[in-house]
Amino acid sequence: MILLCGLPAEAPLALVAAELADRKVPVAFFDQRHSAASSLTLDVNDDGLTGELTLIDQRVRLDGISCVYLRLQDDRQFPDVRAAGAGSAYAEQVRSLHATLVEWTEMTPALVVSRFSRQASNGSKPYQAQIIQSCGFAVPPTLITNDPDRVLEFQEQHKRVVYKSVSGIRSVVTELSSADLQRLDQIRWCPVQFQKLVPGTDVRVHVVGQQVFPTLISSEAVDYRYASRQDHPAAELSATTLAPEVTARCLDLAHRLELPFAGLDLRLGDDGQTYCFEVNPSPAFSYYQHHTGQPIASALADLFVRGGA
Repeated sequence: MILLCGLPAEAPLALVAAELADRKVPVAFFDQRHSAASSLTLDVNDDGLTGELTLIDQRVRLDGISCVYLRLQDDRQFPDVRAAGAGSAYAEQVRSLHATLVEWTEMTPALVVSRFSRQASNGSKPYQAQIIQSCGFAVPPTLITNDPDRVLEFQEQHKRVVYKSVSGIRSVVTELSSADLQRLDQIRWCPVQFQKLVPGTDVRVHVVGQQVFPTLISSEAVDYRYASRQDHPAAELSATTLAPEVTARCLDLAHRLELPFAGLDLRLGDDGQTYCFEVNPSPAFSYYQHHTGQPIASALADLFVRGGA
């Protein structure tokens, strides 16, 4: 039995669910919209960790689950939870169910794509950068600071500089401009990550088990995901190949981070180096599959059926 967790309409989950349905693989779906009608019991005994997940339309023994695909969304943002109010009995019930489910995924011997503890590396860009470098990738000169004077020195040294969040919260990568310099004092309240802008070509690499799906991105924008916001045409995506040594580094990096599925943001620098900016531990791959036709969902379904073997 494969357990899918999240919202059925979310594109990555929907694509994987369709692939598993085509294979007639038994699937249980923890639909977060029905959290209040679901329950989870755990029992630790001489047989190990057992229990049962009760969903709106079925009951699933936990020891019968071979794989879990976690695409949980923030339950605090659900309309019914917000209507009930933070701290309400309803909100606490939903929150408790999600917390117990996550705890179970940390303990189960089943393949989990991916455990929250493994996703945590993306919560600290400096920590992740050390692992990235250890795998042979280049990392741009980086400054993390809340001191405006240090930023000015960094810009004087590197000329073109971008900035983004230090944490795993998505942010728009933006080139530091004269207008930004006028409000630089604001960083005193929150450290920001600054990096030298590296000219080159972006490549997003999805690692699925031992398979690698590289996507070449053609865009004039600093952050191709937000090209229109940065007054540029939409990015053009196409499937590509990587040099064998770069492929090996991608697999090694995902393995070191203990991520069965990962999205690596690379840049093939004009200076001949291959840079890696970060690793997404729960990538929304549907955007790339839609534009390139790469069978990422199929590869995930294969991985789930094998249970990671």
